[in-house]
Amino acid sequence: MEGAELGLFMLAACVAVVLVEHPRGPLAGAIASPLARRALVGAAMGLTAVALVYSPWGKRSGAHFNPSVTVTFFRLGRVAPWDAVFYVGAQCAGAVLGVALAALALRELVADPAVDYAATRPGARGVGAAFAAEAAISFGLMTLVLWVSNTPRLARFTGVAAGALVACYITVEAPLSGMSMNPARTLGSALFAGPHALWLYLTAPPLGMLLAAEVHLRRRGAPTVGCAKLHHDNPTRCIFCAYHRRSA
Repeated sequence: MEGAELGLFMLAACVAVVLVEHPRGPLAGAIASPLARRALVGAAMGLTAVALVYSPWGKRSGAHFNPSVTVTFFRLGRVAPWDAVFYVGAQCAGAVLGVALAALALRELVADPAVDYAATRPGARGVGAAFAAEAAISFGLMTLVLWVSNTPRLARFTGVAAGALVACYITVEAPLSGMSMNPARTLGSALFAGPHALWLYLTAPPLGMLLAAEVHLRRRGAPTVGCAKLHHDNPTRCIFCAYHRRSA
C-alpha cells in the first residue's frame, strides 16, 4: 500500500507537470506566470496527497509514502524497526514504478526538458540554498503533522493540513530546490532524468523531520506522540498502535 500510494503520487506529479509545463500542454501557453503555473501543480499535488491519506489504503498503512516520515516516527518509537525497513523499501520501489508508468504512458511528453520526469533539482541559488530550503520545509511539515495529529479536536484534519502545506510549498519554495521533502520521490525521478545533487535530497528531508521530532520531544515529551498514522480516526487495523503497546 505504501508503495502504491507513492507510485500514484508520482504518476499524478508527472501528469500534472506535463499538463502545466509542457510546451504543447494545454496550460503552458495560456498561463504566462510561473508562479500561477506552480500554484496549479501545487493544488493538484496537494489534493492528491489528501486523497491518498484518506483513501482505504492510506487509512490502513498510515499514508507516510515518504521515507523521511517513516524514519521520524521510528525515531519517536511509533514504528517497529522491520516495519520501517520494509516501508522505506516499498516507498522507493513505488516511486520508481510510478515514474516508470508515466514514462511508458506519456513517452516523449514526460521526457521533454520542460517536464524532465518531474525531477527535483537545486535552483539558481545553488546547492547550499536548496539544502537549507529542503531541511526547513521538511521541519515545517513534520512540525505540523505532530502538532495537528496529536491535538484531539484537529487530528482528523491532519491529511488536509499536510496536503495544503504541500500545495503552498510547491507554489513558493519550488524555485529553490524543486520541493521534494521525500528521498524516494526524488530517487524515482532521478533514475530517469539523471541525478542532480541526489545526496541533498537523501539527507536534508530526514534531517529536517528528525529535528522537528527532537523539538517536539523536548517541548511536549514522548507521551504526547500518538500514532504514526496520519489518519487514525477510522476502524482499520493499526500495526503502529499494536507495536507501541508491546514496546511500552
